[in-house]
Parts: sequence; structure tokens; C-alpha cells
Amino acid sequence: MNELHAHYRLLLGLDDQWQVQNVDLQMEANSVVIQLRHSGGKLCCPECQDECSRADTAPTRQWRHLDTMQFETIIEAAIPRSKCDRCGVKTIAVPWAGKHSRFTLMFEAFAIKVLQAASSVSAATKLLKLSWKTAHELMQRGVERGLQRRDTDPIETLGIDEKSFGKGQDYVSLMVDLEGSRVLEVVKDRSETSCDKLFDSLTDEQKSGIRAVAVDFWQAFRNSIVKQVPQAKIVHDHFHISQYLGEAVDLVRRRENKLLRSEGINDLTGTRQLWLYNEETLDDATQKQIEDIRQVAIKTARAWGIKEMFRDFWTYRSGAWAKKFFDRWYAWAIRSKLDPIKKVARMLKKHLAGLLAYFEYSITNAKSEAFNGRVQAIKSAARGFRNFENYRTRILFYCGALKMEPDFSH
Repeated sequence: MNELHAHYRLLLGLDDQWQVQNVDLQMEANSVVIQLRHSGGKLCCPECQDECSRADTAPTRQWRHLDTMQFETIIEAAIPRSKCDRCGVKTIAVPWAGKHSRFTLMFEAFAIKVLQAASSVSAATKLLKLSWKTAHELMQRGVERGLQRRDTDPIETLGIDEKSFGKGQDYVSLMVDLEGSRVLEVVKDRSETSCDKLFDSLTDEQKSGIRAVAVDFWQAFRNSIVKQVPQAKIVHDHFHISQYLGEAVDLVRRRENKLLRSEGINDLTGTRQLWLYNEETLDDATQKQIEDIRQVAIKTARAWGIKEMFRDFWTYRSGAWAKKFFDRWYAWAIRSKLDPIKKVARMLKKHLAGLLAYFEYSITNAKSEAFNGRVQAIKSAARGFRNFENYRTRILFYCGALKMEPDFSH
């Protein structure tokens, strides 16, 4: 064995069964092909690990390896097939690559790190010199490894939320470990059956340890939670509630704007974003703008004031005091003569137990919402997803906190 062959054998971490037969530097192709040869002798069955005889040799295959300087490096070998009395004829495992992979373990590990760090999958494919399809296959393999390795440690608090998928009214449902800041599973649709599938990703022991679940008012999710983890408290938080109140204010604004425009007054036109602000975050200019408009848009101003007042609900330290506040706020909202506000107020009263549960378990879907930006970026980068499994793979790859690198211990 010459020095170059010994060098590559050491770099590849080959055992005594494999030798470097040739190193072919192809200058025009800007690549180097490392040809390996099996040393012979008894083989190990990849299924049962028993020692067995050799049946034959599979056709020569190639694996992409880490680049050598600027040269794309390829591993090439013909793999022996074992003849096992128990398992039959099987292609043996090789130490440099996983089963059915076209890449070495080192390349897969490197590619996963690049894909996670790059600004987009497209940017990563350029760096790695891979096609989009191949990059996705590497992500899929990584996610599969990560899910197989995921621990079954206790989980006390969950968040369940929905995200849009594709076009129209297509959705996916996500389960988030709130303490672990990770997406646990993604399933298609947002039905009760879909939510049941989310819980199927947990062990019975994990489900029995769930203490609280942060969730929207969606009845299908609530039904599944009561059925799957009856001991858990359902908690509604201010993220979704603020959204409902904000939408109610905007509906009041649009109706009042239509009426004012018929009278030649356009003060409310183009102010949708203005009424979504929180009062304490307003700068002087915005504060003055709102004050000026409030002189004309009386109904919109009243709706905004009701929305802003409800934010005080979350500042209480006990559910009892929060309940007293809610009763006062509810009375004001119902007397407001603003139908969109009254509708939301009645909805909140119907789910008041879930609102008050916040003071026992101070969990929110903030972490679920935090994934929104990443999920939207994933969706935009792929210009939408037609295939749900691809969408699920991307979300778990970037948001699942999975251990996806190949195992080098074998």
C-alpha cells in the first residue's frame, strides 16, 4: 500500500476488511475517485449480525464524499453480499455510508449542517453542488434518524396550532413542546382525527404526564385534548385572543368607514394597521393621529378602547381577580352596541375557564407563533408545497430540534 492510499484509508476510517485499491485524480472532471476493495474472508449478516459466507458481489456503486480541496471526491466500491442461513442473501453494511444512501456518513453530516445554517435550501444546494431533490432526500433521511432517536422524556406542557398549507383552505396541525421549544409532529388537516394523530406521536407515559395544553378555541382540537389527555388543563392565551379582538376592531372600522365615506369623510381610509397597535407602544405622532381620528370615528375608537382594556386581564396574579375584571369588561363590551365586539365577548365568556387556566399554568402559544416566521419562510422559499410530506419534512428539519447527524459508531 503506497502512502497516498494509506492516507485516504486513514481519513475514511476503514477497518481491516477494506483497502484503498486506487486513487484516480480526474483533472478535467475536477474530481477524485477513491476505489475501494474488500479484503475477503468471512462476512457479517447486516440483519442478524451472524458470521456467514460470501454469496457474490453486487455491482460497483459510488458515494459522494467530502471534497478534497476543490475536487469533488467520490468513493467507489463493489460490495460483497452475504449468504445467511437465517436471513438469506444480503448486501453487507459498509463503514463509510448508511443503508441505501448515495453519500458517505461524513458528507451527510456536513450537508445537514450546511442546510441548517444556509439562508435557504437553494443557497445550500449551490454550496453543496446538489440538486434540490437530492438535498430534500438528505433532509428526509436526517428527519427519519432524528425521529427514531427522539427521547421519551416527560413533557408537561404542549401547544397545538394550525398553519396554512398550499392554497385555499388547506391546513396542517402542529404539536409543540413548549418547554423544549420544538415541533414534535405535523399532520395534515385540522380535524379532531388530525389532532388525535398528533397525540399518537407521544407514548402513553408522556400523555399521562401532560399537565396543560395551550390551544385556540377550535372545537376539534378541544375535543381531541379532552379525549386524549383528560387530566390536562386547556389554556387559552392572549395571542389568539388579541387576534380575535383585532379582527373585530377592523370589522367595526370597515363598517364605519363605509358610512363616513358616504358623507365625504375619508379619515378612516387606510388606517387598518393603526388600530392594531397597543396604546403604550405608540409614539407621539401616532398617538396624535389616533386622537384626531377618534373625534370622527367614534365607533372605531370605542372598539379599540375595549380591545386595549382587555389587555389588562393578563396582568392579574390570580384567577379570582382576573374573573372580577372580566365581568366588568364583558358588561362594557356587551353594552357597546358594536356587534363584532359583542360576538367576541360572548365567545370569550363561553371559554372563560380556558382563559382563567392561564393563571394556573402560565403557558402561551408564543413559541408556536414564533415558528410561524420560519414555517412561512420555508413555504415561501419552496413557493408553496403541493406535497404534504415534503412540507412536514422541512418543518421538522428546521423546527424539530432533532439529532439528525449519521451515527459514526458502527
